[in-house]
Amino acid sequence: MPTSATEAAPAAAREPVADDPPLRLAVLVGSVREGRQGRAVADWFTGAAAADTGFELDVIDLADVRLPLVMPGWGGTPSEEAVAALADVSPRLAAADAFVIVTPEYNHSFPAALKNVIDWHHAQWQAKPVGFVSYGGLGGGLRAVEQLRLVFAELHAVTVRDSVSLHGPWSGLGEDGAPRDAAVCAGAAKGMLGQLSWWGRALRTARADRPYAG
Repeated sequence: MPTSATEAAPAAAREPVADDPPLRLAVLVGSVREGRQGRAVADWFTGAAAADTGFELDVIDLADVRLPLVMPGWGGTPSEEAVAALADVSPRLAAADAFVIVTPEYNHSFPAALKNVIDWHHAQWQAKPVGFVSYGGLGGGLRAVEQLRLVFAELHAVTVRDSVSLHGPWSGLGEDGAPRDAAVCAGAAKGMLGQLSWWGRALRTARADRPYAG
């Protein structure tokens, strides 16, 4: 069962090895809804993650990614609109060593814009770890996370066990965009980052030694 903000366990601090470059961590903001809280959640998380010198952060806000819903047929050519959007986002996903998905829960699932950007890509996700920061009401977005685990398993990605979930109103966001229970949420983020760090380095080494064939 995923670790929520209310179940976080502290993780030991990590110091990068001298000859081990930081992991490139892509943080995807999954909601594009007007009045969304997703960007505030992502800003809080990246602020917490920035204290870990083992990561280089790249925030990909899907509100800025204009990928169409219509995909070309197998072997077809994407539209000019799709090509322009992919030119920005695809290289950033490919360069990432690990991912964190920031998602709300819509009708017991995750946003369509997030599924769309996932489906436009394939090899970019393979043999890389994925963590989750979710937010919502009583469930804290955990049902969306459980469905995303199934999607990323199909894409040959590795989802880490612990996640960060913001449950309203207890550990949900305050008016300033920060979690109400900052200490517990920071502990949850630290624990998840520890798992991403281990898997990210292990899989980066494995991909370099033996490219993943799928």
